[in-house]
Amino acid sequence: MKTLWTPWRMEYIEGKNGRESGCIFCAAPGQPHSAKDLILYRDPALVVLMNRFPYANGHLLVAPARHVADLCNLSAEENASIAAMLTRCSTILRKTHNPDGFNIGLNLGEVAGAGLASHLHWHIVPRWHGDHNYMTVLAEVRTIPEHLDNTFARLLPEFQAQ
Repeated sequence: MKTLWTPWRMEYIEGKNGRESGCIFCAAPGQPHSAKDLILYRDPALVVLMNRFPYANGHLLVAPARHVADLCNLSAEENASIAAMLTRCSTILRKTHNPDGFNIGLNLGEVAGAGLASHLHWHIVPRWHGDHNYMTVLAEVRTIPEHLDNTFARLLPEFQAQ
């Protein structure tokens, strides 16, 4: 029998890493990136960060810089910036992680599954053939093979490149 070790997930499973006060998308204002906050990119229109509790390696979140909860409240410029960044994120993830596909979407409102409903954000989840196994079905645990720090180090240079 093989043992699968994912100790970094225990703080999430046991609820020890509760929701931090404030908004994760508004954290580290003015910083173009932050390893502590998992921020890969920030400009005046939007922010890109890694999901601290990912569904798969490379799970990214894209949000408007402005703290807004509803898609209908975005300006045309914000919509255009976000659409362009979703494409750029997909390109970067193809280059760095070579996925077979993606799940890209957003949940509007808590009732729709938004974990942080007060700040609109899109999920970009790379997917590979056979990427999830029995662990999720039987134990409600996902196995993520690459540590967040390593994924951040792999992605950051791509977001810094223009």
